[in-house]
Amino acid sequence: DTTFVGNPALAKDFSKADPARLRQAIGAADGEDILLVLPGSRPAEIKLVLPAFEDAVKRLKDQRPRLHIVIPAATTVAEAVAAQVAGWPYRAHVITDEQLKDDAFVAATVALACSGTVTTELALAGAPMVVGYRIGSMTYSVLKLVFKSPWITLFNIAAKAFVAPEFVQDQCTGERLAAAVAERLDDPALRARQTQAQNEALAKMGRGGPDPSEAAAEAILKLLAERTVTTAQES
Repeated sequence: DTTFVGNPALAKDFSKADPARLRQAIGAADGEDILLVLPGSRPAEIKLVLPAFEDAVKRLKDQRPRLHIVIPAATTVAEAVAAQVAGWPYRAHVITDEQLKDDAFVAATVALACSGTVTTELALAGAPMVVGYRIGSMTYSVLKLVFKSPWITLFNIAAKAFVAPEFVQDQCTGERLAAAVAERLDDPALRARQTQAQNEALAKMGRGGPDPSEAAAEAILKLLAERTVTTAQES
């Protein structure tokens, strides 16, 4: 028997996030664009994904000097990310404080994100995004044989559409990523449409439903109770 409990990421609460606090922390004035860059939480992702993201950011900064770059770094890779970003020719704010991360998610004009749980969290925060991902070439060749979905982002799968554009493997280049991000930075109406579509997809995923952790606990307790009754009857 299987009990569907939902995605625990849907329980993420951004009600206490304060975009003004993030703007003050990084020195961004009201109305200035903020680009969130989220290159992943695993060392392999930093190695394979961050170079393309770096190239995209460089292209964007060349055209938009006032664009603020914020990198909410996962604790697992924060040190490696900070070391690499330190060599960038422009300022990028690496954030590790959890409250400021939430503030950044809500404050973002657009996000450039590695595929993963963070895309669901960004959608919950109302941030339109562009998704990029790379894995080892051999692993990718094997996955193509078994994974047939045209989408890899959970809310895209739920929507059965590219609500957020995805650039995977050889398509994950700085040029393509920068173009997709720039399109959103330049078009508030496009951002609004994408955010609305993301919200509709989150609803299909169960947003606003029972807490998945509580649902999982209840399912386990129910199973244990049934087994206890069965054991007592057999005795």
